[in-house]
Amino acid sequence: MMSNYKSFFALSREPFAQDIRTDDLYTTAPLQGTAERISYAISIGAVCVITGEVGAGKSTALRYAQNKLHPSVYRAIPIIASTGSVLEILRGICMALDAENSGNSIAKLLKRIRDSLIEISQRKQTPVLIIDEAHLMRFEVFAQLHTIGQFEMDSRPLMPVILSGQNNLVDKLMYHSSRPLASRVVGRGHMEGLKLKEMAGYLKHHLEIAGIREQLFSDEAILAIHQGSGGLLRRANILARGALIAAATEKCNVVAGEHVRIASTEII
Repeated sequence: MMSNYKSFFALSREPFAQDIRTDDLYTTAPLQGTAERISYAISIGAVCVITGEVGAGKSTALRYAQNKLHPSVYRAIPIIASTGSVLEILRGICMALDAENSGNSIAKLLKRIRDSLIEISQRKQTPVLIIDEAHLMRFEVFAQLHTIGQFEMDSRPLMPVILSGQNNLVDKLMYHSSRPLASRVVGRGHMEGLKLKEMAGYLKHHLEIAGIREQLFSDEAILAIHQGSGGLLRRANILARGALIAAATEKCNVVAGEHVRIASTEII
């Protein structure tokens, strides 16, 4: 039944999928607020910081904001951070820029990045560096990061930088060696879990994307998903899909709270 629950509920596609199109996203208040902060930071060439717990929707918010950047005006440079050295981060940026990323010289890698940024600006585009999982970066990376987009003795607007990560990202920015980068932050958003009413709308929205107009989740099921996920989207998606499978296994047309409980036993 795990493989054919979609046919049982006559779903036209996989519900609660991670690869949902940005146009199909459920625009919650946290998502919209985050996108507005990112847009403002980009407009003035500053830094925006987005934090939130695991599964709160930070990466989704980045996709949503990036999708609004018209490619003729902006050049997005997305990378996923790691615990690696400055060299590894710079190589990742070079890869995102389609620039040569070999060598062990920080100075040479910085020059390649700056040359690429100048080339982008000459095409009348604004480069936007977007770093997901930024809380993983070492302090030495935070200390170096602000120099990447620095031109003409810092007299020109900096390349906008969007940092997204877990809550300890802010703690790392408060460290003294990170202050040059932190001083450029003009927007700080925090992705929180959905409220119960928002969760009901979120679940119904995803069912509609999958071709179902009616609400398949009972009030008890919605409450159970909200409590079991803490309002966090990733966990809510897993619980909702698992509950649909449990309901289909029992040939129930409506998902009950017990089906959510069954789904919760399958995850950590």
